[in-house]
Amino acid sequence: MSDPNTPAEPSSVERGNGAEGPGEDRTIEIPRQSDAADATQSDATESDVTQSDVTPPRLGPRPLERPAVDDESAAAFGRPQGVDGGFAAMRNGAAPRSTTLVAPPPAALASAFGRPDPAAPSLQRPTENGAGNGAVQEDSFWSDGAERDPWRDPESAAALGPPAGASKGASEPLRGEGARLSLREVLFGRRVEPRALALLAVVALLVGAAGGMVGRYTAEGAAGLTDPDPSITQTVPGRERPPGSVADIAARTVPAVVSFEIRVGEEGGTGSGVVIDPSGYVLTNNHVVAPAAEVTGAQIEAIFHDGTRAAAQIVGRDPKTDLAVVKVEVANPVVATFGSSAGLVVGDGVIAIGSPLGLVGTVTEGIVSAVNRPVRLDGAGTDTNAVIDAIQTDAAINPGNSGGPLVDSTGAVVGINTAIRSIGMGEGGSIGLGFAIPIDDARGIAEELIRTGAVTHAEIGVNSRSMTDGTTDGAQVQNVQQGGAAEAAGIIEGDVITRVGDRSIAGADELVVAVRERNPGDTVEVQLIREGRPLTVSVVLASD
Repeated sequence: MSDPNTPAEPSSVERGNGAEGPGEDRTIEIPRQSDAADATQSDATESDVTQSDVTPPRLGPRPLERPAVDDESAAAFGRPQGVDGGFAAMRNGAAPRSTTLVAPPPAALASAFGRPDPAAPSLQRPTENGAGNGAVQEDSFWSDGAERDPWRDPESAAALGPPAGASKGASEPLRGEGARLSLREVLFGRRVEPRALALLAVVALLVGAAGGMVGRYTAEGAAGLTDPDPSITQTVPGRERPPGSVADIAARTVPAVVSFEIRVGEEGGTGSGVVIDPSGYVLTNNHVVAPAAEVTGAQIEAIFHDGTRAAAQIVGRDPKTDLAVVKVEVANPVVATFGSSAGLVVGDGVIAIGSPLGLVGTVTEGIVSAVNRPVRLDGAGTDTNAVIDAIQTDAAINPGNSGGPLVDSTGAVVGINTAIRSIGMGEGGSIGLGFAIPIDDARGIAEELIRTGAVTHAEIGVNSRSMTDGTTDGAQVQNVQQGGAAEAAGIIEGDVITRVGDRSIAGADELVVAVRERNPGDTVEVQLIREGRPLTVSVVLASD
């Protein structure tokens, strides 16, 4: 335990490798104070120690500790012998190659923007010749007159000089545009030399002569296309049209053909018809007049070949045969001659007459392509639901021909033009497939409509569809109407009807026309096939 009155002994702190240099130790004495009294006594007794002699301690860097490297690691990871840096020298003593980062610029760019050649003469006037005596160095670039050259004097003003190709001598003065001379000054003002005037006159004469020659040849060529005294061969009288020609038939039949215009509100339609009675009865198709029959206030107007117009009224309609009769109040109409469709054969000549697309009195010629062709008609928005035993012809029939007559080579009516087949959707023109109702069927319907205004048809009382088994065609019964003629005869569903009377049945449409060509109450033999066995039954046809 120390005495507090005893001066404090300095403690020494030794630091090696300090700032004094290697191998030299520096001792710093730090007074040790046990308490405040010791410090006060120390300051009083040791007056030779001043505050300036006491400095703060300085710490030197800690020496690096490098562990020893064994021989195996040094051989594996150490630098090769003779290599001090991080990169080895090139093999064979070659100098390291420099790496080009960008391509060298083109020669033109290097010449324009590169550093100037140090050996090239400078454009700046040298101040002295380098001898130190202040004399100006002589340079061919700065020859006599350089100071007067505006291209070398940056303070020179802009000026226009002679063209670049002009000689260095005195330049000729520029001539301005002269005054324009009038014709009087040119001819009499002595402004133009006489030789120039003479040359101009010669040129004008030559141009005028050339123009005259061209005009003459042009006029002569045009005159060759016309003739003041033409001689045209006189026409011979036309040939006489023999009886039975198309012209003769048309002349006798067209006056009996009527064109209809139907107006229903803001809409309208056209069709054709043929006069069948001197009282003014006209036969046409049901689908022609049906729109007017179904709407109150509709109008039907008949137009004859001579332009006479008269109102028409519906006498009767038959939607199942697509026939109708109207009456026109006209005096002494021309009546068509009726023939017979039963005697037609394929190849006979026929003529279709009507008003296609409203063209009144149009006549087309063709032949009979087929007879007894069952065709189901499209009512086109009307109540027509007909299957006709049609005459097929290639005579051109178009919309508007419906209701017009189909006449034979004698001019007699053998059919009523009714329908066509066309390619595509909607209404189309004739493609040589026209169909007409045989006049033998139409005559009986027309007479019944004129007498009673309605027509009854024979019915067998079945619904059928066309079918074939590869060897036999027919109409297969789908259902039998209760209480109908077929049920009474013992026909059942599934039976295939192959013949009605003496007419073969190839499909459902042909069954319809075979039955409707007979009268209600007629007894007809019907041949059918039931479960592969042929069977014949007698059917008493009923009325619709």
